[in-house]
Amino acid sequence: MSTAEASPVEAPVIPPRSHKGTMLILLVALLVVSAVCGYALFTLRSHAAGTEAKVDAKAAEAKPKQPELYLALDPAFVVNFHNEQALSYLQVGVTLMSHDAAALQAVKDADPVIRNALVMLFSNQNYVEISDAAGKQKLQAKALQAVQKILQDRTGKPGVDALYFTSFVMQ
Repeated sequence: MSTAEASPVEAPVIPPRSHKGTMLILLVALLVVSAVCGYALFTLRSHAAGTEAKVDAKAAEAKPKQPELYLALDPAFVVNFHNEQALSYLQVGVTLMSHDAAALQAVKDADPVIRNALVMLFSNQNYVEISDAAGKQKLQAKALQAVQKILQDRTGKPGVDALYFTSFVMQ
């Protein structure tokens, strides 16, 4: 037999891979992601600043809210009114609300005119119409309009923001 000498088998030598290409791709991807995040952040901040500026502009346009001022029209109104069955009476306590002290002074100055208008309004009511809540609310709205019309004629502005019934007795 022949003795053959085994020649050592050499493994092919693979050169080490260069990571330069992979690193370059990762670096470009990182830069793109950073740019997108920066753009989004800039856009959101400018949008928030724009919204904040709009809110500030609206707040500047809005007048500072004045405190609510009340004026009770004393004494309460007592009138007789329409009832098909018998003579009926209505007693109504009225309080006015405004944010303008000058308007309430104008109400005081026009007290006889306002009281007359409200007495006429209350005495022309029908018992059935004002016996439920909806009728009372309708009467309240009419009374407010009557007061505002008188103030509009005298001062050029409605002046009174609300009219409240502080008591309401029908008999």
